[in-house]
Order: sequence, then C-alpha cells, then structure tokens
Amino acid sequence: MSHTRRRPGSTVRVRVREVDGTQVRYRDDVVATEEPLEIRVAWPGQPPRSLVVTMRTPGSDFELAAGFLRSEGLLQSPDQVVRIAYCTDPTLSSEQLYNVVTVDLAAPLVNPPAARYAAATAACGVCGKESLDELELRGCQPVLAGPVVDAAMLCALPDRLRAAQDVFSRTGGLHAAGLFSPDGELLCAREDIGRHNAVDKVVGWAFLDGRLPLSGCVLVTSGRAGYEIGQKALAAGIPLVAAVGAPSSLAVDLAERFGMTLVGFLRGERFVTYTHPERIESPRQSTPASETIAELS
Repeated sequence: MSHTRRRPGSTVRVRVREVDGTQVRYRDDVVATEEPLEIRVAWPGQPPRSLVVTMRTPGSDFELAAGFLRSEGLLQSPDQVVRIAYCTDPTLSSEQLYNVVTVDLAAPLVNPPAARYAAATAACGVCGKESLDELELRGCQPVLAGPVVDAAMLCALPDRLRAAQDVFSRTGGLHAAGLFSPDGELLCAREDIGRHNAVDKVVGWAFLDGRLPLSGCVLVTSGRAGYEIGQKALAAGIPLVAAVGAPSSLAVDLAERFGMTLVGFLRGERFVTYTHPERIESPRQSTPASETIAELS
C-alpha cells in the first residue's frame, strides 16, 4: 500500500462567509486541526495493542502518548520506554498515517491497561468520587511542600502563557498548559484542542526528560480545571495548579486530599484559592495614612 500522506499540521486553511451587520464578505481563515490519535503499547512478546483514541491537535504526539501513560499510572520511569514512533503497520490507510503512535516498552506493564480505555474526546475525563480512592490505590501520594510563590508573579503567568500560544493567536481555538518555575520562568508550553491533552504534552515532555516529580513548579492552564487536570498534575508531582477558568467540585476534592494548591479565575490581578493557600504569599496591603497617623499620635 502506498503511503503518501503528509504529516498533518496544527492548523487548516478554510474558506468562510463572514457577516458583520449588513456587510457580507468571503475570505480565507485558519482553524485549529482536530484529528484522532490512537495510542498503542507493545513490549517483548506482546504485539502492539490499542490503548486509547483521543481527539487532539497534531504536534508533540510522542509527548502526549508518554504523558497519558504516566498520568494513568502505567509508567513510572522513562527507562521503561524503548522508543516512541508513528506506527508503520502496512494495513493502515493513508488517512491513518501520523495518527497512530506506538510506545515500545522494555518490559510488560505491571498493571496492564483495563477495558475502560476505549475512546476519549477532547473534553473527556474520569467521573465519580470513587476516582479519588482509585488514585490512592494506584499509589499516588500527596505532593511535596513545594515553593511559596508571590501573588503578583502568579497573576502575570496567564499573559506569559498566552504570549507562547502561537497557534491560538492564529486560530483562537486552542487550549494551553504552561509549566513555570517559582520565579515565573516559562519552562514548557504546549497547545491542544483538548485542555487535558495540553497537560499530557507538558507532563510527557517532563517525563521523557527525566524531570519528574515537578515538585518545584507551577502549572497554569487555560479554561476550567476539572478532575482530569488535577489527576495529571498529581501524577507529575506538581504542587500548585492555576486555571484561568473555574474548577470543578471533584478537582477541589482531589487537590484537598492530596495536598495541592488549586487556584481558579486567575485573571488580571484577581484569583481565587480553593485549597492549601499557604503556597501563595499574600500581597502586601498598604496601610491607610489615617491609620499611620493614629498609630504615631
């Protein structure tokens, strides 16, 4: 079978009809690419087996695969990974090229993937409070104390992440996740049509580079913070997660149980801390002049 398809990019050019009041015009536009990615795993004596299919924006696919496996507790060390590559199965159609990734492992998985891995969308997550008990049974531990960050520095991070969102600036259609140092340096930023995929790409980058646990880092995400964001941050050992949008109740429960600081509505100079506020240094409040005079008199 001849495989001639070019690797899909992060954007696709389309022709649109734009209406603005009584004005109508036709023009070219750019939209974010959304295509499926099938993640397969294999090890000696075991042929590749399909693990999950997720809708994603092409780019950093190997990091996405590694991050997903790490976030699901299937990998503990990058030494387990022999290689990650696009599948060369001759039965694949040209449309499937670059949409199937195989992770070759050095040894069998200790906990083989269960049947619950089937298909994932760009907004999927695991639901139910029993999921918190599952994380403990899987061996997830509370995060380390981590750093204390300045409130003003924290407020500056969404703009720094936005500045690194090249595809979003062209399409307006992607989420992003950014990993920052305690002093606000951007260490890694990834974009994807699914916010949880963006986090997996960041976690995969750190995992493959031997940086886990990320106990000295801050994770900032666009959009809301649901359970799946907290789960992936916990798997990477991130002590502070901040989202531009609102958190879910289960995300708050997860953060509280595992000692994570969870921040929501991080916009401008305002944010809301839902759990473990001790990691954020409160802004200094200026003393009104009348009170100062009263104290001196």
